[in-house]
Amino acid sequence: MSQQHQRQLRSSSPRTPFVRLPSPDPEAMASAARPSSPLLADVERGRTLAFDRQRRSLRSRSPSAAKEAATKRKYVLAAVFLLLSLVSFVVQTETAVYIQSTLGWKKPYLMLYLTHGSWTVLWPFQLLVLKARKPHIPWSAFLKAHISSVRTTARMIMAGTPHLSPAQSRLSPDVFMLRRIVGITCALTVAGSTWYVAVNMTTPSDLTAIYNCSAFFAYVFSIFMLHERIRGDKIFSVVVACVGVLIVAYGDQGSPSGEEQQEEAANRTLGNLIIGVGSVMYGFYEVLYKKAACPPEGINAGRSIVFANAVGTGLGATTLLLLWIPIPLLHLIGLEPFELPHGQAAWLMCISVLSNAVFSGSFLVLISLTSPVLSSVAALLTIFLVAITDWILTEKPLTPAAVMGGVVICVAFFLLAWSTYREMSEDWGVSDRKKEDDDDEVWSEEEDV
Repeated sequence: MSQQHQRQLRSSSPRTPFVRLPSPDPEAMASAARPSSPLLADVERGRTLAFDRQRRSLRSRSPSAAKEAATKRKYVLAAVFLLLSLVSFVVQTETAVYIQSTLGWKKPYLMLYLTHGSWTVLWPFQLLVLKARKPHIPWSAFLKAHISSVRTTARMIMAGTPHLSPAQSRLSPDVFMLRRIVGITCALTVAGSTWYVAVNMTTPSDLTAIYNCSAFFAYVFSIFMLHERIRGDKIFSVVVACVGVLIVAYGDQGSPSGEEQQEEAANRTLGNLIIGVGSVMYGFYEVLYKKAACPPEGINAGRSIVFANAVGTGLGATTLLLLWIPIPLLHLIGLEPFELPHGQAAWLMCISVLSNAVFSGSFLVLISLTSPVLSSVAALLTIFLVAITDWILTEKPLTPAAVMGGVVICVAFFLLAWSTYREMSEDWGVSDRKKEDDDDEVWSEEEDV
């Protein structure tokens, strides 16, 4: 075929026009490939509306805003537990004094055993409250997740950090925490036994004042054990609080009411010495608990509260299992014959025991959320409350020393609270803390403490 003929064939064949196709849009392709509805519903994926709202709120927060919100939540919870501890301590003090002084049931060690043993109910009660807020979750799944969270917190204490490595996540914290709980129980028992020995030897106001002087010793132990910085404003606040304690304890000795109290409590000096030893030991117990059984910095408030009550249950269970041994020995040697309370003393003892459980659980939470020093000074507020309660129940007027000492202690507490806030603000200004992991953030809202 000639070249001319080939050209004629090409010219006679129809031509297809060239059309430039648009380049594909990646976003359009992704939206087309994405299903219009999720493969699994939120409930099937284990997500709730509250969970989705929390995820959106967490994503919308800046790190500084999230830190500020977490701090506010922590101190709101601390204020709630402070109020619980103040009220319950006053109830415990008045009922214990009435049982021993008026009703004549003077069994200090047995009262200590029953009172501290009641801490066993803290974690089970907390578990029931949390489960009641999540009725849709089966008990087995809820209990498994709860115990897993508590064990994870214990591993964080072992590691000293909220960020666990894979190897640290596989460690068993059981023996580690058991040893620490036994040690804390020993310190607590020595401190608590002095309170029950001196409760019928001195006046309620003196008992509360000197026992809560543990704030000074808590600060001293915090410097050596927790490496807390020595700050002039904190030292001044603690000294002012101790001055208030001394005013309440000894400022009324020349007044008529002071003479009446000395007649009512003939062994007042000896009782004050005994409770003074307890004050030192209680300051040590508070710092030991903070060092040995509190989660490290960076743990949210919800997890800290849950673990504090779990530790409280451990302390109560250790008391019930080990500290019954001296009871038959004290009975055999005649130092404290065994006798259970009956009648009015029995139901007042129940009130005192439950009040102490509430106070102790609240106080453990308060130490975990704040510091032993701030918690100790906050507990000094019970002095004024006990004095006012004595006035209401006995119709005896408040002495000038009680009023003046109470005011001084209140001023010291607010000074220390302001000093603590300033210290935290300075720490935030120097360096930002590490971001909490997602599990901690989700747990904080899921627990709804």
